[in-house]
Amino acid sequence: MAGVIINLIMFILFFIFAVMLSKGKGAFLIAGYNTMSDREKAQYDEAALCKFMSNIMYGICLSILMWALSELLDNQALFVIGLILFIGIILFAVVYSNTGNRFKR
Repeated sequence: MAGVIINLIMFILFFIFAVMLSKGKGAFLIAGYNTMSDREKAQYDEAALCKFMSNIMYGICLSILMWALSELLDNQALFVIGLILFIGIILFAVVYSNTGNRFKR
């Protein structure tokens, strides 16, 4: 039961962060972007970057929710599906964001 509670707390935190990013707020929380100078930040489309990261966060929320359901229902298949989804989302985000100039103005 403790695992369910921890996963639900993590889900809520990630969901709040995803909602903030989907509204275009919270770009200062994106690693790397917050350490850029104002001149460097001007080269990037902040709204597109926030939208992309919010979609990634919603996907991670789904995988965390699947982990909580796995614990609650005692179903390992849900955990495995959530883990595959989590790894797939992370790999996609890294490759997509680092290939091409997708977020440049």
